[in-house]
Amino acid sequence: MSITATALIGLVLWTVILAFVVVGKRLSAVMGGEKDIHTFQPDGKDVGDFGLRATRAHLNSLEVLPLAAGIMLLAIATGNTAVTDGLAMAFLYCRVIQSVIHLISVSKVMVLLRATFFTVQFVFLIIWAQALYSVTG
Repeated sequence: MSITATALIGLVLWTVILAFVVVGKRLSAVMGGEKDIHTFQPDGKDVGDFGLRATRAHLNSLEVLPLAAGIMLLAIATGNTAVTDGLAMAFLYCRVIQSVIHLISVSKVMVLLRATFFTVQFVFLIIWAQALYSVTG
């Protein structure tokens, strides 16, 4: 399996883990008698600050996943994982670090750090897209 495929699996699993964090926070609220199971707001605003941050981190991962998957799957399908392999794990690490920062805090410094890791991911996507276009176009 290529490094790109491994990183793609990691991105999917990380998004699933974040979904379980959100579910865990909601389940805790239900078990604690704070909320009825059918009353949660989809944006996470009704389960405290951490619940809101967890929901946003999960949704952010869902927003980036199709973009990364599209590029990574193109590289895999065309036999051009050499284009993505070099930065694939760094992309995954940036994704995880961004999410963890999101879970920890929304202070100005943390938001700037989070934005930096987000930007790095998009720079990687642009680099990959240009390189794949060059070798497949």
